[in-house]
Amino acid sequence: MNYLVNIGLEVHVELLTQSKLFCGCSTKFGMPPNTQTCPVCLGLPGVLPVINEKAVEYAIYTALALHCKINQLCRFARKNYYYPDLPKNYQISQYEEPLARNGYLEFEVENKPKKIEIERIHLEEDAGKLIHGETKGNIQKKELSFVDYNRTGIPLMEIVSSPAISSPQEAYQYLTDLKRILKYLRVSDCNMEEGSLRCDANISLAPEVERMGTKAELKNMNSFKEIREGLNAEIKRQSYLLDKGEKIIQETRLWDAEKGRTRSMRSKEEAHDYRYFPEPDLLPLEIDRKWQEEMKAKIPEMPQERCQRFIVKYGLPPYDAGVLTESRNLADYFEECLKSFPYCKQASNWIMGEFLRLVKKENVAIDKVKVTPAQTGELLNYLKKGTVSGKLAKLIFQEMFKTGKEAEEIIETGGLKQITDETSLEKVVEEVLKENPQGVQDFKAGKEKALGYLVGQIMKKTKGKANPQLVNKFLREKISNFP
Repeated sequence: MNYLVNIGLEVHVELLTQSKLFCGCSTKFGMPPNTQTCPVCLGLPGVLPVINEKAVEYAIYTALALHCKINQLCRFARKNYYYPDLPKNYQISQYEEPLARNGYLEFEVENKPKKIEIERIHLEEDAGKLIHGETKGNIQKKELSFVDYNRTGIPLMEIVSSPAISSPQEAYQYLTDLKRILKYLRVSDCNMEEGSLRCDANISLAPEVERMGTKAELKNMNSFKEIREGLNAEIKRQSYLLDKGEKIIQETRLWDAEKGRTRSMRSKEEAHDYRYFPEPDLLPLEIDRKWQEEMKAKIPEMPQERCQRFIVKYGLPPYDAGVLTESRNLADYFEECLKSFPYCKQASNWIMGEFLRLVKKENVAIDKVKVTPAQTGELLNYLKKGTVSGKLAKLIFQEMFKTGKEAEEIIETGGLKQITDETSLEKVVEEVLKENPQGVQDFKAGKEKALGYLVGQIMKKTKGKANPQLVNKFLREKISNFP
């Protein structure tokens, strides 16, 4: 039987603030356990939280980019539950009065447009981290768990979608586009390996006449790929039960990546009663309309809009435009490069090819690359003029990438200018033809590969500095007159 699939996603995003949501502790990742804590984030008696303005700003910025309505008055609440990683035994979050509501995200799935409503965006503090069975020296303490409170109090923004996502692939694409927007806004690094972006999924199946079925919540998915796989597995599980006439139990389930299936964590009866109530130590948050307008004016061109502009303005193929606008830093680099080298397709080819190859090889962030867009444009101008060959340009760029030196300096000091003097090249061509009579005969017999071999011999003699166009021209002329 076919069922209507309803998926809703709850995305938790760690914001890129330097300090925590309600205290001045650092948010730097990877520090020794429990070294970034204070009485406020540990919930010691007599302390008072103070809201981080930058975290609120980032949340408003995101909400506006996702077309949400900002609530001018919102309130924090205490979410009460007991767990070892929660030192206060409650989490400061937002419940009935969140920061923003009623937004949407538009994206494409298999070349078809899709629009998913965003029900709410709210702020909350993160919990700590439990470490199970950590090794100490040579002893594996499997029976022990450790608690690291460094993450406690880090600002989290929760983005809750409506349950209108209708397939695991749609969920995957929604998350991919959402992550790209968050990185364009520079409100989070979205590093899932470090826990900066986490996602829980609610999924229900029902015959189309019923619209909505009983939902299960999926946790413990550590990548978008795992989220897609977990949702696929849960669809199979629920379909199997419904086909047999059994009822779906409302519960929380964990994704088991090794076994490729979900397993029960707790049922609805075992779920927490969070007993939300207004946070007494924080005043309601008033969002000034002027502040909203200031945030709205700062929103950059979003990836889909920028991609479309690259196609129309620069005449790029959709594939090129998509690659270049995947990252805001990469798109910025490309447009800066065009200021000194206005040949769009050639610049696109170089940046997508040699530039990204070195970025990946050296594992460096684009905004940390030593070679500037203007320097890249300078090298591409030398290449277009024929001052250097394509092969030498790649070698020069590697040196530029490593040292940050100008192309001109590397070309001059290395004696890398391309040989374009026709008299000198003619002489080299004649020498190669005399030294390789068999290659000449092979080419005359119709073997095109022989020409490539002869070109290679010329490049070898000139150490790669011969102009390829002139080489090919002289070769064909000389071979036709060669005995």
